Amino acid sequence: MMDSQEVISLYETVAGITDKMLAAARNGDWEELIALEAHCASHVATLKAGEPPVPLTGTVRERKVQIIQKILSDDREIRNITQPWMENLSSLMSSVGTERKLSHTYGAPR
Repeated sequence: MMDSQEVISLYETVAGITDKMLAAARNGDWEELIALEAHCASHVATLKAGEPPVPLTGTVRERKVQIIQKILSDDREIRNITQPWMENLSSLMSSVGTERKLSHTYGAPR
């Protein structure tokens, strides 16, 4: 079980990673974004497994809330950046799939 300082430290680490994820999304660096996302997920899993069930209090609790708000804000902005890209990719994949089906059904154009 982690103590309160370890919990806050881990939340700060996650916030630092989401900040880097946002920078990668803004730069269109999808490979970096994916790598950072995996790194972030491992830290979140550690938090889930080790955070004490007793709520934090006082300034430690306030700091945790601030960090979580920043993480959620970064996550929203990352989604705003990646959503159109994902929709475009989905559309392209659907188009290629339709092309393939037509080619298979009617044969290659001559």
